[in-house]
This record gives sequence, structure tokens and C-alpha cells, in this order.
Amino acid sequence: MNHPPFQKPTFFILALTALLFIANSKASANHFPVGTAVHISNDSSFVYQSSNLHIKKLSAHVYQHISFLNTNSFGRVECNGMVVVNNKEAIVFDTPTDDKSSAELISYLSKQLGCTIKAIVPTHFHEDCVGGLESFRKKKIPAFASSQTIALLQAKDPAIISHLRSFDNSMQFTIGGKKVYAEYFGEGHTKDNVIGYFPDDNAVFGGCLIKEMNATKGFLGDANLIAWPETVQKLKQKYPNTKIVIPGHGKSGGSELFDYTIKLFQQ
Repeated sequence: MNHPPFQKPTFFILALTALLFIANSKASANHFPVGTAVHISNDSSFVYQSSNLHIKKLSAHVYQHISFLNTNSFGRVECNGMVVVNNKEAIVFDTPTDDKSSAELISYLSKQLGCTIKAIVPTHFHEDCVGGLESFRKKKIPAFASSQTIALLQAKDPAIISHLRSFDNSMQFTIGGKKVYAEYFGEGHTKDNVIGYFPDDNAVFGGCLIKEMNATKGFLGDANLIAWPETVQKLKQKYPNTKIVIPGHGKSGGSELFDYTIKLFQQ
């Protein structure tokens, strides 16, 4: 059968247009900003993914940010932080691991969620908590850390503490009318490790004080192995109704992460 001129090219163009429309529709449905969807997971709780940063929504107000740190001993490591969002305001616990991934997080919170970031709180002095502080400083975002963390950073890198404000054992923040806490329970992964707590969603950011299920003990160069399980026990006792627990590395879970960490360091 003879086809009219241009029929096949026209059909091809229409088919290609349809495929592009479907692809764009799927990307929009997953809320991935244009040009950032790399290594996309099928988990619908991920709201942002790039080669530098993943963001996962865990509850109405709580997000887990995941960035990556290249290490000699453990390879490329996923590093977690927590974001609490309420009424167009946000607080961030731990920076992503470098300035580039931190800039992406700041951009997502400000542009995609329309939030003003009220504070960044590094939970201890290691690189996976403070590696992106410069990006927050450039945006004039207030930064807070425990006096112990600031002292340890002073010995390690005096320039990094220039815009950090100190607190002692705890600090209360107000984010869109809701309370969020940074608290110190004792030594563990480091002598200065604090946690983040958001009571409305019963969410705890344990940072590197808390291990994901089936994790090994990890880096122990600055750890207090005797105090570690006792510190986590204090945390568990103060917040027995915890529903969301974000560890410093790996998958989030519930209060079973407290129990696992206690058992791991009692051995």
C-alpha cells in the first residue's frame, strides 16, 4: 500500500511527543524538580533526588536529608540529617556533607517548600555534620551548636566556628509556632553528640549516637564505648513514645533503633 507523503514522519513525531508527555507527567507526580532526578528510587516518600542529595518525607513535618561522604575506611557513606518544617519555617539538624549538597538542601527548602530556614544545628564536630556550614553562612542562616562542639571545632578548624552560637545542654527552637529541641544526654559516638527532638511527630534525630538496624559499630576514634549504651538508655527513657528515629547513617525506623544501639554497645 502506498502511503501519502510525510505520513510516517508525522506518526513518529506524534508518538515521540506522547512519550515525552508521559515522562514529564511521571516526574511531576513524584515532585522531582526539573533536572535533578538522578538515581531515582521507587519509594514515593523521596521528594528530591540528585547525585549529591536525597530528601525523604517521613511525616507531616519531618524530612530526612541524605548526602554522601567519601571515606578511606568505609567507602562512600550515606549521611543523614533531619529537617522539621512547619508554617513555612524550617530547622535543619546537621548540614549535608559539603557546600554543594547543602546549597541544594537550602534551595529545596526555600524554593520548593517556600520555607525560611530559622536554624542549622550540627549535632557533633565531625565532617558529616558540619561539612556544609559555609553554604548556610552565605545565606545568613543562624547556626547553633553545643559549647562542647564549638570547643572541639576550635581545636580542629577555628575558621569554621565564626558564625556558630553556643548552647550548653539543651536549646529550644520555635518553628512556625511549634517547639523543636536540641538536647545533650551524654557521651557516645563523640563526647559532644546531641540529638534533635520534635514532639508533635514524636521524632528523634539521633545522629551518629544512634545506629540503623544491623549496623556495625562504625568509626570509634572519638567514642566513649562505656557511656554509649547508658546515654541511649537515658534518651529512650525520656521519650518512650518515639515513633520516628533517624540515625546518623542508614535507614530510619522507630524506637527499635534505640534498643539495637543499646544492645550493640553492651556487647
